[in-house]
Amino acid sequence: MLTSTRVKILAAEAGFDLCGIARAERHPKLARLADWIAQGYAGEMGYLADSLEERMDPSQTLPTARSVISVAVVYNTATPYSATVTDPDVVAIARYAWGDDYHLVLRQRLRGLLTALAAEAGPGFEGLTCVDHEAVQERVFAEAAGLGWIGKNTCVINPQLGSWLFLGELFTNAELEPDEPIADMCGTCTKCIEACPTQAIPQPYTVDATRCLSYLTIETRGEIDRGLQPSVKTQVYGCDICQDVCPWNRKAAVSDDPAWQPREGFLFPRLADLTALSDEALSTKLKGSSMKRAGLTRIRRTLRYAAASRTGES
Repeated sequence: MLTSTRVKILAAEAGFDLCGIARAERHPKLARLADWIAQGYAGEMGYLADSLEERMDPSQTLPTARSVISVAVVYNTATPYSATVTDPDVVAIARYAWGDDYHLVLRQRLRGLLTALAAEAGPGFEGLTCVDHEAVQERVFAEAAGLGWIGKNTCVINPQLGSWLFLGELFTNAELEPDEPIADMCGTCTKCIEACPTQAIPQPYTVDATRCLSYLTIETRGEIDRGLQPSVKTQVYGCDICQDVCPWNRKAAVSDDPAWQPREGFLFPRLADLTALSDEALSTKLKGSSMKRAGLTRIRRTLRYAAASRTGES
């Protein structure tokens, strides 16, 4: 019989730093997504509304699901945080995008875990893996599985490892003993809210994506709202500031996994060097990187805004 303890051992063998179990049910926080979308915080991400029912009901992902195995991998590396960079000539790429595309890496590891679980469980076992692309509210299941709490910046924070975590899930029909959620330890701290350069956290535990630099530099298809363009200065692909300043990341775990180490030209590159790259050279750099999501057009647009911020143009 497959047990939760055995699942966690196999998850560690598959390359995951954290593993927890949650029941495959409509957890209360899943319903918050509908309200968040209704307030207009989703912006152009219409796919969230289109997949709303699937995101709120685990049985829409796997009809026989009884348990959700939530896993996490530390992607933090032994390098300075973007908030500490003072050189006006360099820009910052979000830490999660420095290395290999996490979608591909985690999917491979999850499939390995699924194979190991199926072999151990025997006939009748069913499982389905999910990584970001799928319609799953990962943070809610991670919190329910005890991997951490959802902080005021909406990132999952683990008290031992910090918040630099990639998340993944495995839905299964196996009846597994669930873990207990851990307490929210944000307390009275508001550092993430105060540090956000675009005031994208209007209230604790809520991010207005339409103001968030991660959304603006990656998801927005056309020109960024004129009033927000001047905010695109140093953070040119995603933004780490709300995690940089989080006290729980002062002693965050560091990974030496080759998959997450910064590729050449991704660790605080000079803006002039990025701008000077030909389309062919930039495309080559993006191969196997999660930065491919934005594409050349959006990346060039963002670099243009960053350059304008340095010359006072608009």
